[in-house]
Amino acid sequence: MTKSLKSLWARFLFQDRGILPTKRLLFVYLIISLVFMIGTIIGLSWAYVITFNILALCISLLDLLFSPSKQQLSFNRTLPKELERGISYSIEIEVSNSSPYFLSYQLLDGLPQYFERPFPLMGQIQKDSAVVITYDTTATIRGEYEVQKLYFRYSSRFGLWEKQTTISLKETVKVIPDLTETKHYLENAQSYLKYEGLNIRRQRSGVGDFSKIREFVVGDDPRKINWRQTAKLREVMINDYEPEHGKYITILIDCGRMMGAELKRGNRLEKALEAALTVTAAALKKGDYVSVLAFSKEIHVFVPLAKGMSHLKTILHAIYNLKVDASESNYGAVLRYLETVQKKRSLLLLFSDVRTFLHEESALVYLLRLRQRHLFLMIGVEDQTLLKSVKEVPETVQQAMVKSIAQQQVIIKKREKSKWEKQGLQMIEAREEKLAVTAVSNYIEIMNQNLL
Repeated sequence: MTKSLKSLWARFLFQDRGILPTKRLLFVYLIISLVFMIGTIIGLSWAYVITFNILALCISLLDLLFSPSKQQLSFNRTLPKELERGISYSIEIEVSNSSPYFLSYQLLDGLPQYFERPFPLMGQIQKDSAVVITYDTTATIRGEYEVQKLYFRYSSRFGLWEKQTTISLKETVKVIPDLTETKHYLENAQSYLKYEGLNIRRQRSGVGDFSKIREFVVGDDPRKINWRQTAKLREVMINDYEPEHGKYITILIDCGRMMGAELKRGNRLEKALEAALTVTAAALKKGDYVSVLAFSKEIHVFVPLAKGMSHLKTILHAIYNLKVDASESNYGAVLRYLETVQKKRSLLLLFSDVRTFLHEESALVYLLRLRQRHLFLMIGVEDQTLLKSVKEVPETVQQAMVKSIAQQQVIIKKREKSKWEKQGLQMIEAREEKLAVTAVSNYIEIMNQNLL
């Protein structure tokens, strides 16, 4: 295919600039051609047919004079710099028509393939006016993307020909993890955990510093009820104590092959990132120091310890573009590295696949050494497919075999977990929708018990 043919084909695919006939023109031209063909049957000369066809084509080209030139159109796109994965956002495109001619348009924005593309957008713009075109899109894959071009096709009032132009509006957009869980926690920590079916476990009476007076919730110690405020406000109020601040939290995020397992919404790595950011927000809000280490067969990201809510943005920008690695995770290497960078006693919170980790005997040696200085907690996503097979009532021999194997896998996992937990290495699995709240709840419980 020659260069000119490629350009023409791209033009029809809405990927180039130029002039194209509309369906209306083709329909009119088809009718005229049929009339002339019938005329040739009754004796009309072919010279007349060709002449009238050329004349009709030339007359149709006059339609281009009643449409705006490309220089009379201006464009501006308003695009958020950061989008959360899976959240719908509105994008605005302002189109100004400074010509004395009305136009009908079709618009296609050059979004990357991982964005929802509700195109083409259609509408009309009056003469000497501007319109704001709004559409919604959702990004499905995290990362950094460039939105470069805008494709605009428009016709005049008669609509016989269309002009197409390509506008360069280069912008960079970052797609970050879904921060819905993090925002809910920051808005109201107690309500967030209570809504998810869990309550914050309070520390023993008299432990920690007085923080505030709040409403009584189920599970609170009745001995801490503030009777004066209760009588004044006519509802049960309680004294709230908080543990000592300034603890050290190290969040480990596994990016290995098993973290690519698909879930209902995203994969295990997506849920781990969302949960890790929620725990980070909870720790920073309480005044603790947080560091983050992401790894697979090698170290991908390490964010040193720091405190303050501004550190949350530092961590977010460091991990938002993490991808699942096709290789297996090297737990031994990351734990050796951790020994060199984390000297102070801290909570090591690992987001990984429990089933894979249990078979890493080399990791147990390093963890036992780290356990002497640090507190270890591992959180993973439950294998719902395995649990469903265990609960299923078999109707055939094949289903019975599948259930038997699934039960065997569950027993092996429990036995291995028990061996690790006897060494003081705690492991928890949660449903994907409960991963963040489970991680935050366990973090708060550890802090309230002053285990660090």
